[in-house]
Parts: sequence; C-alpha cells; structure tokens
Amino acid sequence: MIDATERLRLSGVSKTFDGSGNATRALSEVNVSIKEGEFVTLIGPSGCGKSTLFNIVAGLLVPDPGGRMFLNGAEQAFDHLLGKVAFMPQRDLLLPWRTVLDNAILAIEIEGRSKKEARELARPMVREFGLGGFETHYPQQLSGGMRQRVALMRTFLFDRDLMLLDEPFGALDALTRTMMQRWLLDIWSRHRRTIIFVTHDIDEAIFLGDRVLVMAARPGRVTLDEAIALPRPRDAAVLTTPEFMETKRKLLSVIESESLKSFNG
Repeated sequence: MIDATERLRLSGVSKTFDGSGNATRALSEVNVSIKEGEFVTLIGPSGCGKSTLFNIVAGLLVPDPGGRMFLNGAEQAFDHLLGKVAFMPQRDLLLPWRTVLDNAILAIEIEGRSKKEARELARPMVREFGLGGFETHYPQQLSGGMRQRVALMRTFLFDRDLMLLDEPFGALDALTRTMMQRWLLDIWSRHRRTIIFVTHDIDEAIFLGDRVLVMAARPGRVTLDEAIALPRPRDAAVLTTPEFMETKRKLLSVIESESLKSFNG
C-alpha cells in the first residue's frame, strides 16, 4: 500500500566497490523512509557510506542488485535517477566566469530554459537568499557563506521535491556556520521541501532535523532513527535546553560506539 505522505523510501540498498579484486562493502541493506516536507539529518563515523548513499539517491552510482527505491510512491530504476532529485555536494562548484545570478541558474539552463527566462525566475529569490546587490559579482568576490548561499539558491531553483545537501556548511567558520543553519531553517520553513542533510556535527544534526539518522561504521546502515521533539521555530537558546542535551548524549553514545568499531577495523 502506497503512503501518500512518503517522499522517499529505500529498501535493502547495498553497495560494494570491487577494486583490483579487493571488495569493499560500503553499504549494507539500508532501509529508510522520509515523509513529505521532513528535514532529516544524517550523521555517522567517517567512512560509513553517507556520501555513497547520497550518490545512489542522486543517480550518480548504481547500487548492488536487490535494492529498491521509491519516489512519491513510484518505484525508480537506479540507472534512470539523474535529474529527479536536487543535490548539493560538499563543494559549492561555482563557475568563476559566471556571475552570482548566472551561477544560480545553471541547472535550470541545462534543463532547457533560456538564459533570459532563467534569470527572471531567479531574480525574486536573490534577496531571500541574502544576495541582494551581489547579482553581478563573481564567486572570487564573495565570502564562503555567500558562495554557499549561491549554491543553495541554485539547488532550490532546480525545482525538485527532494533535496540532498551533503555537508554544505562543513568548510565554514563556526559563527558563519551557525548563522547559515538558522537561515536555512527559515528558507526551509517557507519552501517546505523535503531535505536530507549530511553532517559530521551532532549539534547541527539535532538543531536542524525533524529526525536524525545515525549510520553504522562500514558497512553503512541506519542503526538509529531518532525523532527530534524540539519545538519549531528554533533559535540558539534551544542548544542549552535539557531536552537538547539529553538527545545529544544519546546520539553521542551511539556514534562513539560506531566510531570505535570503525577505528578497530
């Protein structure tokens, strides 16, 4: 039976890399269900397969036979997924010869829209993404936080119901990162896209998420699915509440256990 509120479902998704006869099982029987409009964060020890999972959902990798994926209730062929979800990788990948506005429209230009039409679609979003007055600037003229805003605007303009954000704030300093987290929650509350957000930061995972998925050490699988009961909208004060700290203790315990497994190999 199809759940009308289910945006994404993964069932039994595994991935093995076989290089020079040395097989490495990166993912093992990953099962995930994401509801429409949810903000789900994904965390786990280094090398647990978070980015591999994202690359599969985005259509950049094909998993081992036997896994299944559903978008909006319809089963998808893993080799025909490109373009069906919006994906922002860790690096902003802005083109240095294109302006802020023209970097933001790149994905919808590739889809076939004329530059004029794409610019008209993008202009109303410029101020919303904190880029007012910078439309004609080039990437090398921007701060790290502003570059990430351009990349996120490009991802939002690529109008897909499901967005994958792979550590978008990982390279930012602590203050900029905190400001970007609050800004992203504000944007999400208005657009209400379904987001899966990879991070290595436990505070960030709890602060942003409706749920936190913890992945086990290789081979990666979801070992904990923790609902975050903190009220929205959220601000910095929530970080020091007993509820936040209790959730953090629980997640830390699981993640540290998985990290030890990974370290001990």
